[in-house]
Amino acid sequence: MSIPPPPGPHQPQGPYPPPQSGLPQYPQAAYGQQPPYPGAYQPWGQGYGSYVPQPPVNGLAIASLVLGLLCCLPGVGLVLGLVGLGQIRRRGERGRAMAVTGSVLSGLGLALWVLVLATGGAADFWEGVKEGASGSSSLSLATGDCFDTPDGTLTGDLVSDVDVVDCAKAHDGEVFATYRLKGSDYPGDDSVGDSADRRCYALEDGYAMDGWAVPGDVDVYYFTPSEDSWGYGDREVACVFGSTTEGKTLTGSLRNDESVLDADQIAYLGAAHVLNTALGTVPEAEYVEDDLPGYRQWADRVTTALGKQTALLRAHDWAPDAKQPVHDLVADLDRAKAEWAKAAQATDADTYYAHYDKGSALLDPKRAVTARKALGLATTPPSYDDGGGGSGSGGSGSGVEV
Repeated sequence: MSIPPPPGPHQPQGPYPPPQSGLPQYPQAAYGQQPPYPGAYQPWGQGYGSYVPQPPVNGLAIASLVLGLLCCLPGVGLVLGLVGLGQIRRRGERGRAMAVTGSVLSGLGLALWVLVLATGGAADFWEGVKEGASGSSSLSLATGDCFDTPDGTLTGDLVSDVDVVDCAKAHDGEVFATYRLKGSDYPGDDSVGDSADRRCYALEDGYAMDGWAVPGDVDVYYFTPSEDSWGYGDREVACVFGSTTEGKTLTGSLRNDESVLDADQIAYLGAAHVLNTALGTVPEAEYVEDDLPGYRQWADRVTTALGKQTALLRAHDWAPDAKQPVHDLVADLDRAKAEWAKAAQATDADTYYAHYDKGSALLDPKRAVTARKALGLATTPPSYDDGGGGSGSGGSGSGVEV
């Protein structure tokens, strides 16, 4: 191997002339010899041509990937991906991986759409959307709406087709409350039903504060999401009043709340609900002998509620016509409180019954008729012997409501 001599007066110094192509060029050397180099190291990149840019990314490949990821227009995404692959091969462009991915995703989306159309799922979904938009679905019911169902019943399969009507006319049901369920996964039919049962009965007093004004054959029903409607985003539960008598409809609204009642009526009913709530916590055991401790605790809750009720009634400034009737009612409630307190301290079933009977007699609904008449409230005590659910019970397990 020969070593080039030091540069002489006739040899060029410094770097070689810049090459004419993108690759470094060297002077021709004899076979087996190394090309001559300058005597000193040069800065990086010296002796090389300009940077060669990379080929552009194919636009159709990008569009195909976007449509594939969004699952929209899958047919368009598939076509764009295939055309993009052809352009990439011909033009030497980048984006082959994006075009392939977009084509695959779009193909899967297209197959899914074909399956949905073949099984009628798209038609069912669109029908549900149209029903909701037209207001003819139970999903669109709001508090205060009165409606009719196709077969006139509120039970059985999920009611989806309803017609909202004027409450002054005959109707199958009246919505008294709505609420939304939470969660992303469907909790199951039993869980949804249990939730509706608890919440709807607890909400009825807020809409129909005067239980005496609710017919005895009216009970609580509810519309709940199904597993299928849950998948479409349905979370709404509608609590409904309806008749328990087959073929019977409702006429007129059952609404009696702060929007239609005066201050005296609201004060009276608010105090009555305190007692009715406590009466509704009666033990499950049918006989006192089977659960004396439980019945004693119940009597203690009723005693406490009677104290709160009488305090509320005494604190309100009643209209002149209602003042004396309410005063007389409070006197009865005071005597009832004393008997219930003794029942709460009873050491045996016989003693409990003796005080319970006296206390219950003093809570006879008929004793409240005079005060209710003076206040302009319903004066016919609710009946629980007609086979109806007795929505007017206010949750009172003892059948007493004042």
